[in-house]
Amino acid sequence: MKCPYCGDDNDRVIDTRLVKDGEAIRRRRECLSCGRRFTTYEYIEKTPLLVIKKDGRREPFERDKILQGILTACHKRPIPREKIENLVDEVVSVVSDLGTNEVESRIIGEEIMKRLKKLDDISYVRFASVYREFRDKKEFMKELKNLKG
Repeated sequence: MKCPYCGDDNDRVIDTRLVKDGEAIRRRRECLSCGRRFTTYEYIEKTPLLVIKKDGRREPFERDKILQGILTACHKRPIPREKIENLVDEVVSVVSDLGTNEVESRIIGEEIMKRLKKLDDISYVRFASVYREFRDKKEFMKELKNLKG
């Protein structure tokens, strides 16, 4: 590791700790040339996950997009923020556990709907109406009937 002060790469580690719930390692180092101390962090390099959209485009997976979609569906509903965050965490976990570098947006949408259906019927229908792109009231009514029985 190069010293940020003198540029020499001769140092020693004087302290090591896990940080960020074990997701990173913090190392306190001392340069053997100039004697100054500095801190470095080591992280596991993760391969970015890509989402394959309906039209074939690929874009980076973003947890915040899932959160925003669910918050919109749950707007003015009596659902605690903690339950929404847990739902998002569950979906992110399922997607991460697929073990692939790419995931279809359809899979993400289905996972969200599966969980919203258990959480709140109104939020589920709101999300489904956007996700499934209902073209008329017949499609919307069909989804409501499916929800009933």
